[in-house]
Amino acid sequence: MLHTFLISLAVLALLSIVLEEVTHINKAKTTLFLGCVAWITLFMASGSPENSKLVGEELNENLLEIATLWLFLMSTMTFVAYLNAKGMIQVLVQKIFPQQVSVRMLMLQVGMFSLVLSTFCDNVTATLVSLGLLTTFNLDNQMRRRMAVLIIFAVNSGGVALITGDVTTLMIFLAGKVHISELLILFIPAGISVGLLAVLFSLKAEGRVSTTPVEQNYNTVDIVIGCIFFATIILTMVLNVLFGIPPVLTFLFGLSVMFLVGRTSKSNKEEVQVLEYIRQVEFDTLLFFLGILLLVGMLKEIGTLNLLTDVYGMYNPSISNFFTGVGSALLDNVPLTAALLKADPVLTTAQWLSLTYAVGVGGSLLIIGSASGIIAMSKVEELTFVSYLKYVPALLLCYCIGYGLTLFLANNIHG
Repeated sequence: MLHTFLISLAVLALLSIVLEEVTHINKAKTTLFLGCVAWITLFMASGSPENSKLVGEELNENLLEIATLWLFLMSTMTFVAYLNAKGMIQVLVQKIFPQQVSVRMLMLQVGMFSLVLSTFCDNVTATLVSLGLLTTFNLDNQMRRRMAVLIIFAVNSGGVALITGDVTTLMIFLAGKVHISELLILFIPAGISVGLLAVLFSLKAEGRVSTTPVEQNYNTVDIVIGCIFFATIILTMVLNVLFGIPPVLTFLFGLSVMFLVGRTSKSNKEEVQVLEYIRQVEFDTLLFFLGILLLVGMLKEIGTLNLLTDVYGMYNPSISNFFTGVGSALLDNVPLTAALLKADPVLTTAQWLSLTYAVGVGGSLLIIGSASGIIAMSKVEELTFVSYLKYVPALLLCYCIGYGLTLFLANNIHG
């Protein structure tokens, strides 16, 4: 009875996201409310001080994961907000992309840019920077929406090829299931599937678009802060691989350096403005993450995720991996991957690679299935849960082709 009620809360949260346009109630409010109700219910139903203490420990573990993500997002968003306000992202885009380009070519360029960027840095940063591209081009609503969907798919696809790009890839690598040299082959199916999606989205696209002229009002210190941002991304990868330093710590360090540089280089009035960029972080997005992760933590606590691992073992791993990826569109792929690694199924290298691709890219099938999708939904006004659904057939086709290519290459190279 208790489990049925708790699972119904998670379903209700999903419905509140789907029906946001009908109810006009912000999804951050509903998911946060239902997430809190779920954990309060767990405490009230614990039955004894000993059980209550165990629930408290699980909640603390869940809140630690959430706090880590919050601080990481806050650090990244503050950097991006500063650079965007100074026009640095737009200037960078104008250096990389031509001032006038056909919509079809732009679609392919944006897809490949997002793919490559997400291979070397985390999905949150890659999404924020890639979405910054859209503000520099004169695009209609439909094309802006298509570009945003392409960015979500490309960012999730790029993250599977290197341990720096996606948490689940890093988890599978650290568990000793795959080597970096083996992961690199995933870049081929990822690149082909992203290219195919870009072509599909640009079939009926006509005309050319131009970049919006940007007034270059930045100065030397803004360039220095831009360099600090990119140096922080590189350091995050290097320090994590060499010393196991959590990415959030490196990004907070980079943020502190940004504030110190702002303090030494500007007047007191301008220094206040540098700190004020924290206020530009969209806390609606962070509250939405909080609600979603509280609900996922609850599902983990009541054993629903363990049930999924039991179902996984009932079928051929290649089939199970495919549907695990599809399932990650509804359930967070990190606890899903953690549950599978804990179950420790006996898989070949090719099957571990196919699982890596599936849990990394499968979240793209629904907008709530990945951090990239949730951020895009909060940043692009035209993009909602319902409007995203019309692109699911194309996304599913590209996911299937990418997964099939992964199996083919992995079986032929690593057997």
